[in-house]
Amino acid sequence: MGESALGVVLAGGLATRMGGIDKGLLSLGHRTILDEVLNRLSSQVDVMIINVNGDPARFSNYMLPCVPDSMSGHLGPLAGVLAGLEYARENGFEWIASVAADTPFFPKDFVCRARAAANEYNAPVVLASSFDFERSKWMRHPTFGVWHVSLEQNLRDALTEGIRKIVMWTDAVGGADVRFEHEQGALDPFFNVNTPDELVIAQEGAHL
Repeated sequence: MGESALGVVLAGGLATRMGGIDKGLLSLGHRTILDEVLNRLSSQVDVMIINVNGDPARFSNYMLPCVPDSMSGHLGPLAGVLAGLEYARENGFEWIASVAADTPFFPKDFVCRARAAANEYNAPVVLASSFDFERSKWMRHPTFGVWHVSLEQNLRDALTEGIRKIVMWTDAVGGADVRFEHEQGALDPFFNVNTPDELVIAQEGAHL
C-alpha cells in the first residue's frame, strides 16, 4: 500500500474524570462523539481501526477492527500508537494517523497537512498544534499525529524503559509539528471532552 495511511482512533483511556465512561460514546445530540470523529477521519485515511482496551463489543456498532494495546498495564496513548503501528506494519501501511476518540471537531485537513509537514521536514512523526490564547503560546496535541511505521521498535523500547510522555519521545526521534490556526474566542479545533462541563460545550458546538 506504500504511502497509504491507517487511521487509528485512540479510545483506550480510562476516562477517570467521566466516571469511567467511554467518552467517545457520549451523545452530541443525534450522534455520538465517536460518530463525528470517524466521520471526519474517514475521508482522510484509507482504513480505520479503534484502539480500545476491555470488551470491544461496546464498539460493535461501528463495524471496525478493535485493536487492544499489545503491552499490558494501561501505559497511556503511546501504547495505543504502538498498537496502531503494529497493525499498520502487519497490513502493509507506511503511516498511521492517530486521533483521540473524545475530540469531535478536529480539522478535516489534519492528515493531509501533517503528512505534508512530515515530507517537508523529513520527520518520522508530526504532531498537531494550535494556539492557546490564555497561555499566549502554541500547544501541541500529542494524540493527534502522523507516525511512520519505522518507529515501531523504538517506541516499544521507550515504553519498556518507562517513557510515557509523548512529546518527550517524539522530540527525541526528530518529530515536528504542524500548526492549525483558529480565531480568538472560537472553539479550538482540538477541543476535547474530559469533564461533564466540557461535554456541554461540545454539545453546543455540534449545533453551531
